Amino acid sequence: MTRKTKACVLWALAASLFLAGCASLNPNYERPTVTLSSFRALPSEGMVPAFEVGLRIINPNATPLNLVGVVYTISLQGHELVKGVGNDLPNIEGYGEGELKLTASANLLSGIRFIGDMMNNTGETVEYEFRAKLDLAGLYPSIKITEGGAFEIGERMQESIPE
Repeated sequence: MTRKTKACVLWALAASLFLAGCASLNPNYERPTVTLSSFRALPSEGMVPAFEVGLRIINPNATPLNLVGVVYTISLQGHELVKGVGNDLPNIEGYGEGELKLTASANLLSGIRFIGDMMNNTGETVEYEFRAKLDLAGLYPSIKITEGGAFEIGERMQESIPE
């Protein structure tokens, strides 16, 4: 094979791979919804607490979500308190929903910093943020979700924090 023929073959291969990748993308594709559905403490063996985190995934598309991995974090006041990953995930059928139960562990140092900030906090609200990244099989890009907000600290909780 001549150098020119090799270049033409490589160019044709690259172009066909690019077109195949574009063909799999759907312009009507809607971002799936991921919400935190449950959060409970699990018995832990060491100093670091463990949690079971429930995630609810809603697929608003006709094609199934073939999940291969998930990573998520839960932060309070900017402190990443809980982080978890999972790779044993179900497929979510088109126009369907599914529940994931994952285990996560707390970041002990971030927890200590959070408690210190809360003792010095004169405000009445706590900001929270939930981030998740879902990896899909095939040529689909990862789905990144961020939800956040704030909740008010009740008077009872503020009274129990020493000044």
